[in-house]
Amino acid sequence: MTTPAGSGFGFGSVSWWGLSPALDLQAESPPVDTDSQADKEHGTSELDVLLLGSVDGRHLLRTLARAELWPRRRFNFHVLENNLEAVARHMLIFSLALEEPEKMGLQERSEAFLEVWGNALLRAPVAAVVRAQAQRLAHLVPEPDRLAEQLPWLSLRALKFRERDALEAVFRFWAGGEKGPEAFPMRRLWDSRLRQYLGSRYDARRGVSDWDLHMKLHDRGAQAIHIREFRRWRDTGVAFELRDPSAYHVPNRTLASGRLLSHRGERVAARGYWGDIATGPFVAFGIEADDQSLLRTSNGQPVKTAGEITLHNVTALFREVSAWRRPGATQGRPEEGVPEPADPAPETFTVHFLPLGSAQTLHHKDCYKGRFQLLYLACGMVHLLSPELGDCVAPGGRLIVELARYLVDLRSEQLQGFEARVGELARAAGFTPQPGARPSETFARFYKSGDSPPGGADLAVACRSPPPEALATPSESLASPLEDVAASLENLVPPPEVVVPPPEALAPPSKPLTPPPEDVAPPPEVMVPPPAALAPPSECLVLPLEDLTPPPEPLKPPSETQGSLLEVWAPPQEALTPPPMDQTPKPESLTPPPETNSPVSKF
Repeated sequence: MTTPAGSGFGFGSVSWWGLSPALDLQAESPPVDTDSQADKEHGTSELDVLLLGSVDGRHLLRTLARAELWPRRRFNFHVLENNLEAVARHMLIFSLALEEPEKMGLQERSEAFLEVWGNALLRAPVAAVVRAQAQRLAHLVPEPDRLAEQLPWLSLRALKFRERDALEAVFRFWAGGEKGPEAFPMRRLWDSRLRQYLGSRYDARRGVSDWDLHMKLHDRGAQAIHIREFRRWRDTGVAFELRDPSAYHVPNRTLASGRLLSHRGERVAARGYWGDIATGPFVAFGIEADDQSLLRTSNGQPVKTAGEITLHNVTALFREVSAWRRPGATQGRPEEGVPEPADPAPETFTVHFLPLGSAQTLHHKDCYKGRFQLLYLACGMVHLLSPELGDCVAPGGRLIVELARYLVDLRSEQLQGFEARVGELARAAGFTPQPGARPSETFARFYKSGDSPPGGADLAVACRSPPPEALATPSESLASPLEDVAASLENLVPPPEVVVPPPEALAPPSKPLTPPPEDVAPPPEVMVPPPAALAPPSECLVLPLEDLTPPPEPLKPPSETQGSLLEVWAPPQEALTPPPMDQTPKPESLTPPPETNSPVSKF
């Protein structure tokens, strides 16, 4: 069997790295209003950004690195992911990036970051760093006071208590709570994913890699990726080989995630690798550079590989972030007459992690309504773009949507269909294409027009410490019509049984009532079934949090039953408009259906 082109199966159901270059979010946000009320009261303006599916923190790091080029502002990054493993990776990556230079040198931090971020296998020293950081974070997560003292840039106050418990379990698994490579056999898991993805083309995988690189990635602007590094990553999962190849043998547990699979007719929790095996982590930092000499070509071939460009860019980012957080700091030894590093400056940014599945409930909180100047959505979270989410953006705010340009499984007509669908969803959410925006095949840019004032400083203060239960609205009430229009790229391969509505949603009423004759029209619930009966609850597409870190089970590759991505990006037009309701029902519609009929079967 061969996986059909255009299925999108290579993208996976969990995203571990971005599929677009890093952005400076200040350059994408509205200009600073020097006369705003926030400036007068606090002395420094604030930039509130909401990011859905940013995954790896690359946009945040680049924004901090470029902060010196802009007027001084305080950053409030609100991050929403669809799985807690991504939240844990955010915390681990920022812990490495913001580590004190006295504890870990710049080169060591940069190399550790690249291996943890993009390699399936780690060197033993880097694995030891991951275990130490994970053990530290596992102790800090359940203790808010110590967390605020040691990591003042991190806020977990919005997370529910069970999410914090699951987050602690993730860190304990990374720290080696389950010893030995058997707990996460990455080599076998990677090969299993690759075999199922390629099917009958597995024996010709080198030719498949060449085709995907030269005919797709290179044609779409990623010429810096070299064939040798791309083949190595496709075969072994090692994207950045910074040392001897034999040194990479420790499984990277940060790429593990839980999932419900069907085994002998039962749903069982399994831990495995469900991420990208088609594009690779080269796009985020490896195809663009401020130093244009890194992109120079000789005889039509790039002088530098994507791995070398990535290492250069990440090292420069970490250097700039350290200089920005420690202004006036110098390096040297006191005995040589060089002053010691200056004390770190107070944190001018905070990363707030929001509860899973809260995208459609944020507008219910006054502190989030009209607050954000910038909204960013990854290509795997486009289905969450709705009028309710648009209400959280201030008038004049910006919207940036990552397009699917670097998904090698997609054909050109599917990419165009996806871009058109993004435009439709953005207009439905109250956004307009941004005038004067530079043409881009990687991002779609919009802005929100309106006369109502954005959320001011009072709303920001009111939202400093939202109670954990404030955003814990039951998932059954979050069904949105737009979720049926654009399915999530992050959940391209859900278990078939997960998307079946619960039995109670389809059960007919136990005692059907006959409406009185004087009622001309039947009750609304007879004419139009409730949204919960038409659309499966969104919680069915997200793994239960208690199953995110289950004990290891025999792993089974994902099911072959997947829908074509063409249905995701180009559904029929009638999916956008609900069927009109007939205000004059036929006489027979006054009689409710018998108990044996399902309310859904009538429509």
